[in-house]
Amino acid sequence: MRGKFSGVVMSKPHLSRFGLVLLALCTLLTLPALADSQARIVRLSDVQGTVQIDKNTGVGFENAFTNLPITQGAQVKTLSNGRAEIEFEDGSTLRLAPATTVQFSELSVSDSGQHFSVVNLVQGMAYVNWLGKDEITMNFSQEKLALDHAAHFRVDASAEIANVAVFKGDVEIEGPAGKVAVSKKKTATFDAADNDKYTLASNITDAPLDSWDKEAISYHQQYAKNNSSPYGYGASDLGYYGNYTNVPGYGMMWQPYFTGVGWDPFMDGAWSWYPGFGYMFASAYPWGWLPYRYGNWNFVPGFGWMWQPGLWNTWVGVPRYGSGVLVHPLVAPTGVVKTVVVGKGGPVSTLAPTRLVVNSGSAGLGIARGSLGNLHNLNTQVAKSGSAVVHPAPAFSASSGRASGFSAPHSGMASSPSTGTHSSSSSGHSTGSGGTHH
Repeated sequence: MRGKFSGVVMSKPHLSRFGLVLLALCTLLTLPALADSQARIVRLSDVQGTVQIDKNTGVGFENAFTNLPITQGAQVKTLSNGRAEIEFEDGSTLRLAPATTVQFSELSVSDSGQHFSVVNLVQGMAYVNWLGKDEITMNFSQEKLALDHAAHFRVDASAEIANVAVFKGDVEIEGPAGKVAVSKKKTATFDAADNDKYTLASNITDAPLDSWDKEAISYHQQYAKNNSSPYGYGASDLGYYGNYTNVPGYGMMWQPYFTGVGWDPFMDGAWSWYPGFGYMFASAYPWGWLPYRYGNWNFVPGFGWMWQPGLWNTWVGVPRYGSGVLVHPLVAPTGVVKTVVVGKGGPVSTLAPTRLVVNSGSAGLGIARGSLGNLHNLNTQVAKSGSAVVHPAPAFSASSGRASGFSAPHSGMASSPSTGTHSSSSSGHSTGSGGTHH
C-alpha cells in the first residue's frame, strides 16, 4: 500500500483514561509492522443477501456491507443466501457464491510497486476475473494456483473434492500430485480423499451463478471503459452512478446523480474500526469507494458537493474535504470496535420488489448496479420532478435479496424486468442533479 494513512478526528471518550491509553498504545505498536510490510487495502464492492466479515478486531464475524475496506488477515463469509464481490486496485474481481469463506492472508506491495495477493478459499465457490496487472495466489484444498497474467476461472472446494474451470486464459495449479496446466474451456478435478490426485476434462459444466459472474464482468467493462485514473476499483460505479463535469476554476469534477439541495457526501455511512488503522469511514452509497479514498470533496456554487479526482499517492481512511459546510461533519467515535452507523446507514425499502421510488437527495442509495440501465435521463427527470417511480430489472440474475447498505437484507430492487419510469412530484422540494445547475 503506497502512501500514508490519515489520522482520525476524535470525539469525546467513552472509555476510561487507562483504556484509551491502552487502545492508543496497541494501535501505535501495530503501525510500524503495517508500514514495513507495505500493507494494502482492497474493497468489498458488492453485497447481496447476508455477508459477514472478520476484521481481526476480536469480535469475530460481523455483518458486512458494500465499501468496507478489506485488510490483510481479514475473512469474508457469505451465508446460504449471500453473495459478495471484492475489487482489487487494478479492477480485478473476486466473486463469492453462497456458503463461501475466503481469507486474505496477504495483501502486500513490493518496493518496485508490484502488488501481491494471497487468498485462501476455505470452502465454497469463487469466481476470479484477473486482469493480469498484479499477482495473485489462490490456495484451496491442498492446491496452490499462482497467477501473474490475465485469466477468468471458477474454483469450488469442499472436504471431498475441488474443481477449477477456466473460462479464459490459462492457469497452473500445484499440489501433492504435482503440477497441472488448465487451459481455456477445461476443468481440473482434485480428489481430496486420494491425496488430491487430479483428472482433466475438455469441457466446463455450467453452474447456476455463471450468468451472475458474466453479467458483473460486463457491467465493469461497460462503465469503467473511460476510466483515466491509475486505479480500477470503484471506477465502474462512478461511471454508472454519476458523471464528470469540467467546472471553471476546479477542472474535472465528479458528482453522483440524484444529489439534491442539502445533500452532502457524508450523510450516510459508517465508521468501522481496524487493528493498526483505527477508524475508517465507509460510505453507504453504492459508488462510494474512490471518492472517499483519494481526491477531495468541495462544495461548488451552482453545483453542490462534487469530488475532485487526484492525490492518488495517498490512500486515506478518513475522506478529505475542502470548501463548504458539512451538514454531517466527519467525527469518528472512540473507544469501541463495533461499527457505528451514520445517518440512515443504508437503504431500507418497504416497497414491493417491482417498484422503487428514486428521490432527489438519495444519491443512488437503493439502486442496484445496472438495474435501471443508463441513469442519465432518470437523473434529469428526478431533478425536475423531485422523484420518480421505477421498476428495476433483476440485478445480475439475482434471485436472493440485496443488502447494499448496513441494514437487514431486502428484495426491493431485483425482481421486475421492466425499467420504465414515471414521475412522482415532490412537495416543494428544490432539487439538483449530477452535473446540472441548481
